Amino acid sequence: MAEYQTIRTAGGVRTAAIDEGLRAHMNKVYSVMSVGMLVTFAVAWAVGSSPALLGIFRDPVTLQPNILGWVAMFAPLGMVFAFGAAINKLSAAGAQTFFYVFAAVMGLSIAWIFAAFTGMSIAQIFLITSISFAGLSLWGYTTKKDISAWGSFLIMGVIGLIVASIVNIFLGSPMIMFAISVLGVLIFAGLTAYDTQRIKTEYIAHAQHGDQEWLTKSAIMGALGLYLNFINMFMFLLQLFGNRE
Repeated sequence: MAEYQTIRTAGGVRTAAIDEGLRAHMNKVYSVMSVGMLVTFAVAWAVGSSPALLGIFRDPVTLQPNILGWVAMFAPLGMVFAFGAAINKLSAAGAQTFFYVFAAVMGLSIAWIFAAFTGMSIAQIFLITSISFAGLSLWGYTTKKDISAWGSFLIMGVIGLIVASIVNIFLGSPMIMFAISVLGVLIFAGLTAYDTQRIKTEYIAHAQHGDQEWLTKSAIMGALGLYLNFINMFMFLLQLFGNRE
């Protein structure tokens, strides 16, 4: 029988095997998220840098969305709800495939940024977002503070952002857009730390059950949450600090 070194934590005693499994689980989360990011930005660049392809979704001059553009904008939101509802019916491989398809659709929805902002500006904001995200996620993973109480407030904030953004589509107010962007950065920064701690806590709570299928799908759902936090932080920072063409 294998002997396990025990590791004392705030939540009690857990084995070194679980600690090793947690590192593997988090690596799975970040690797799936990273591939999703590559898919998103590859699709966004391919469509956004081609006037012919972008013209399918938006006016090439004003960049205002047409019917297909509106569908592309709201499709990711609908897919997130569908993913949450269907996750228990999907296999782990099916869930991962769904996530990558979702990432591609997200690329279509944000492709316009490559026509609206300079390439250098997009690269700079992406780097800033990456550094910020890494720091926030690392803090969420390592902090001894229980930040689970943040969840309800942050989710309420996200709902408020969605409603305000939809309303501002019709109002077109720069001041409202500025306020939404500032609050959006703060809310998704908080969610990055919160989701990282939640993923870690859920793994520790379920690892001893040995349900590998659940753990794999949990990693994909965790990747989706962190992916959405990154994309939203990036988009809000781009709205605040990006240099337009």
